[in-house]
Amino acid sequence: MAIKRRAERERDVLSPLIRLRLRLRLFRFRFREIDCFQSSGNNTRLDSARLTSDQSRTAMATGKTGNIFSKTTQALFYNYKQLPIQRMLDFDFLCGRETPSVAGIINPGSEGFQKLFFGQEEIAIPVHSTIEAACAAHPTADVFINFASFRSAAASSMSALQQPTIRVVAIIAEGVPESDAKQLIAYAKSNNKVIIGPATVGGIQAGAFKIGDTAGTIDNIIACKLYRPGSVGFVSKSGGMSNEMYNTIARVTDGIYEGIAIGGDVFPGSTLSDHVLRFNNIPQVKMMVVLGELGGRDEYSLVEALKEGKVNKPVVAWVSGTCARLFKSEVQFGHAGAKSGGDMESAQGKNQALRDAGAVVPDSYEAFETAIKETFQKLVEEGKIDPVTEVTPPPIPEDLNIAIKSGKVRAPTHIISTISDDRGEEPCYAGVPMSTIIEKGYGVGDVISLLWFKRSLPRYCTQFIEICVMLCADHGPCVSGAHNTIVTARAGKDLVSSLVSGLLTIGPRFGGAIDDAARYFKDACDRGLTPYEFVEGMKKKGIRVPGIGHRIKSRDNRDKRVQLLQKYAHTHFPSVKYMEYAVQVETYTLSKANNLVLNVDGAIGSLFLDLLAGSGMFTKAEIDDIVNIGYLNGLFVLARSIGFIGHTFDQKRLKQPLYRHPWEDVLYTK
Repeated sequence: MAIKRRAERERDVLSPLIRLRLRLRLFRFRFREIDCFQSSGNNTRLDSARLTSDQSRTAMATGKTGNIFSKTTQALFYNYKQLPIQRMLDFDFLCGRETPSVAGIINPGSEGFQKLFFGQEEIAIPVHSTIEAACAAHPTADVFINFASFRSAAASSMSALQQPTIRVVAIIAEGVPESDAKQLIAYAKSNNKVIIGPATVGGIQAGAFKIGDTAGTIDNIIACKLYRPGSVGFVSKSGGMSNEMYNTIARVTDGIYEGIAIGGDVFPGSTLSDHVLRFNNIPQVKMMVVLGELGGRDEYSLVEALKEGKVNKPVVAWVSGTCARLFKSEVQFGHAGAKSGGDMESAQGKNQALRDAGAVVPDSYEAFETAIKETFQKLVEEGKIDPVTEVTPPPIPEDLNIAIKSGKVRAPTHIISTISDDRGEEPCYAGVPMSTIIEKGYGVGDVISLLWFKRSLPRYCTQFIEICVMLCADHGPCVSGAHNTIVTARAGKDLVSSLVSGLLTIGPRFGGAIDDAARYFKDACDRGLTPYEFVEGMKKKGIRVPGIGHRIKSRDNRDKRVQLLQKYAHTHFPSVKYMEYAVQVETYTLSKANNLVLNVDGAIGSLFLDLLAGSGMFTKAEIDDIVNIGYLNGLFVLARSIGFIGHTFDQKRLKQPLYRHPWEDVLYTK
């Protein structure tokens, strides 16, 4: 395809990084390389599809211009909007275009690429931070589609009009200040450029090019036969009514060739007569349909053109708003320009003037369709129209999420989550809404029970979890994890780096013995081993008993944390079978050495077994899973993170310098 051949020619221009990014394969589709840079020599390709340079320099108001779009027209899209851009690309594919109609995106402050689909293939469209950069990178893109808000639309539109490569500017925003609109119109007229809008949905050349959301969804475009050109030129003020008229025209004719919504503001950049005169010079357009509205006097320029014989093709017209006379006071309809005034600005006055000038004007909007049909059939009978042969457009691949919702495809998921869901009005933890968690006064222990165990545990259980977190939050600055955190913080590293450096030390020798203690105590207790059999059996295997032993604490200097946990369990737990077994093991190990006491890891490990078994909310298999997966060490990791973060803040608050270990604390040997 042309786009691929052009990309190959430009391979030497693109940097290796850009080439790599453009060639990434995503979702089994490859990036197709978009022409980021194009030599000025390629301008001749676009020129051949346009009018001559002299013709394109002629102002629209003279009626001497014809096509402003073609099947090779490319646009720059200002202010990234995913849906309208994708609709343009889908229309391109539907029409069989070789190149996407969107050459580049302008998103102030951003650069890079946006991924979109061109048919089944995913493409990367360049994003530029300024209008000037985009125009320089895409010299053949001569349409500027402006999706800026009404506050900035005028400034960005003027900037685009001032670029020599931009020929047509479509302003989507409604409510552009009238003084700004007048300045834009004056500049465009003096520089032979075309403005569509403000307050427009845009325009479309059937089978060739469309602006943004013009004509709506792909289904509507297909229903209106806009994927191939017809014989009717259509222009209106209303974008919404354009969609209705595209459908009407498709039912009673061979469809439109081009449709334009000039916009409903008081001062449109181009007028109804501008486009009718332009359609009059396009050979493929055999008749014109015009839909005006009350307010203003734009339609009278068309009346004058008809009277002066500047239009030699049939014009079927209707000016909406005839109901305004039913109201006693002045009526303002949806558009800024649709405001009833004197007789000349009334729908009735305009309809009569158009009828007197030679346009086909029905008696009511309901008869508009019949008038269009009869005019078309007459042209067919006279041999002036050879109805377009119908073609079957290619199917547009559906987006995966749309296809899934409609039940057309089954797509496997890549991640399973059973603990939380944020798709509704509020996040849920294990099915419990966030509002319930707050309203019922749940604590950290309750949240842990929901996210870790997927159920609401009794209050004594969640309170025990909170006690464990509080007791294990910190153990001073000298333990290995805190030491690592302090050293890292003093090296000037950020919070996350300092925290992680401490967490990485957690393992079998520091804090990570809770799971092992639970695992071994459970196995020994369940098998009915005596403390002697258990301890001596571990010794024969060369394994230290996890949860037993402390560097500082001893028989006469017990760990206060262990005592607090045991006291709480005796008071609240229905059963402390595993803790009592751990105490029996401690009694035996103390007979061997004074410091082989039950430590906090052993206490938490054994008591958690009692919590799981005594609560009656877990099966044996679930308890085994919890112990084997490593849930209990998670408590230590969570708790100690609080202390590590505190040490990081402490060192930074004290502005401590880089740490260097003292020489005198190192034994240097050969």
